[in-house]
Amino acid sequence: MTAVGAGRIASAVHAYEVARELASEFATGAADRDRDRALPHGEIDRLAASGLLAITVPADLGGADLPPSAVAEVVRILAAADPNIAQIPHSHFVYVNLLRLAGSEDQRRRYLGQVLGGARIANAQSERTGATVAEIATTVRPDAGRFRVDGVKYYCTGSLFADVLAVLARLDDPDGVSGLAAGEYIAYLPAETPGVRIVDDWNGIGQRTTGSGTVSFDGVVVGADQLVPRSLAVRAPTGYGAFAQLLHAAIDAGIARGALTAATEFVRTKSRPWFEAEVERAVDDPLLIQRFGELAVTLTAAESALTAAGAAVDRAVTPGTEIPAPSDGPADPVAAASLAVAAAKILSDRAATEISAALFEVSGTRSAAADLNLHHFWRNARTHTLHDPIRWKYHHLGRALLHDTPPPLHGVI
Repeated sequence: MTAVGAGRIASAVHAYEVARELASEFATGAADRDRDRALPHGEIDRLAASGLLAITVPADLGGADLPPSAVAEVVRILAAADPNIAQIPHSHFVYVNLLRLAGSEDQRRRYLGQVLGGARIANAQSERTGATVAEIATTVRPDAGRFRVDGVKYYCTGSLFADVLAVLARLDDPDGVSGLAAGEYIAYLPAETPGVRIVDDWNGIGQRTTGSGTVSFDGVVVGADQLVPRSLAVRAPTGYGAFAQLLHAAIDAGIARGALTAATEFVRTKSRPWFEAEVERAVDDPLLIQRFGELAVTLTAAESALTAAGAAVDRAVTPGTEIPAPSDGPADPVAAASLAVAAAKILSDRAATEISAALFEVSGTRSAAADLNLHHFWRNARTHTLHDPIRWKYHHLGRALLHDTPPPLHGVI
């Protein structure tokens, strides 16, 4: 599956140009792919070959080393065209970041070298068996000088397109024979490793072509050099969680932009005016104009918050960055980044769900025709925004104001 001879991105401007070119291509047929659940294998091949999946590889390894804000903008551009395609590499960027933060020099060179060649990483992280999503049952155990991974993962976005799986597992070594510290590890392993079974069983109402199915691991053998301790990135002030959440917000903002663009085009070309408006064209209805203005403000707020959050994450992960910090925010740049991303996530969630629903309100009865599949915007928004509850974003923002309490370090804020 790996793209051979992947291109190299030289700068953020170059990345945006390539992303816009691909987005123009991907937008065509996005609704049809969603309706038919036609998995975008060709499109993901194009994405990998473009070099965009390697934009965060460090410069010392030959990558563009672009900041989080640039990655978020690339994801937003792609999401406005097809949020399924934009979500597929989300975990790829997150687990490239984990290697940057916690991988050994050999691990960084090996796996990030593969990424430069077009390799795709997908997650095998979430489970259904624990009392909460934070409980991990999948284990990595010492076994005859190596290790074995056993467990079942769900919602493994991108797994159907992956070359490498990043598997979250709990070290099960009560006797300490492995010499590894207790805790959680990410096992990086080829998707075709014996004992790995990838099942195409994702049946969500939205994000239908993200390849987010089930992956099981039955006695999968890995070496110690394939294990990366997760705590070095998640339990330390690294900005790891803020970066991951920034990309989720970018997907939602992209969905909102795509929905507003579709609504604008529909009203311009297909909608009839309401008779009480006494106008010949729907676009001249003053109340419709007013509603589009309201939706534009909602989208502008989300996109502006995303930009501000991207700058905050850049400051948190890039020492000495020239981007000035707000004078009234937390002094700790990592805490400030998490709070800025929390606000962006709230606003992008609101924009995606509101605008994708309002598409029908402003477009009229004709827009509800099933063959148009315009409801894929709302279904995608409603499904993707379930990743983590925004009520807890409000909570952390409120605590920071009232109690001067920094957000927790757990990887999802």
